[in-house]
Amino acid sequence: MGLVDFWMFAGALAIAYLVPGPDMVLILQTGLLRGRAHALAVAAGLAAARATHVLLAAAGLAALLRTMPAAFDVVRVAGAAYLVWLGLDILRSSSSASGLSGPAASDEERSWSRAAMRGLLTNLLNPKALLFCSVLLPQFVRPESGSVPGQFAVLGTILVAIGLMFDFVYAGAGATLSRWAGQYPLAQHLQRWAFAALLVGFGLRLALSQRPL
Repeated sequence: MGLVDFWMFAGALAIAYLVPGPDMVLILQTGLLRGRAHALAVAAGLAAARATHVLLAAAGLAALLRTMPAAFDVVRVAGAAYLVWLGLDILRSSSSASGLSGPAASDEERSWSRAAMRGLLTNLLNPKALLFCSVLLPQFVRPESGSVPGQFAVLGTILVAIGLMFDFVYAGAGATLSRWAGQYPLAQHLQRWAFAALLVGFGLRLALSQRPL
């Protein structure tokens, strides 16, 4: 990959990661309620999901979502239902310390695994994330420059790495918000409703989205 292609690819990814979405909301919410470590566990799950999307795009499986309406709809509905469930789970929490907190603090390993699984499913069940990879990556593959699978591997590594960089920032931002919100009970209550509403809204938007042509 040439230097110009690299910066164009990195710029396209930066724009995508800066646009508010369920991934960003989930990391911020987890960082706010559970701290940086759990937010980074969510980031690990998101990274695994993005790597999976790259593999599926490289294998051409993303074409199924474009050519088979039923396949797109199944993933879309499952992803929408999961986002709505996450939002309602926040609202069911009795305090700002629960919500996405999952298991008790004494079972940290299990709670980290649960946080990572939330990140994995949030991104993996979003068909638009797979379609994004299938549209963006081939634009930077140059068959005349060598192995196509090798180029997909390089592009996928860059995609996951840049995503992790942004996720680290969001995790830190969530942890910072946690320290501030801890001083104001009303702020804790409002942020819980705000993040829940955002996740439910993203879920409803995904449920109503049309299959790309």
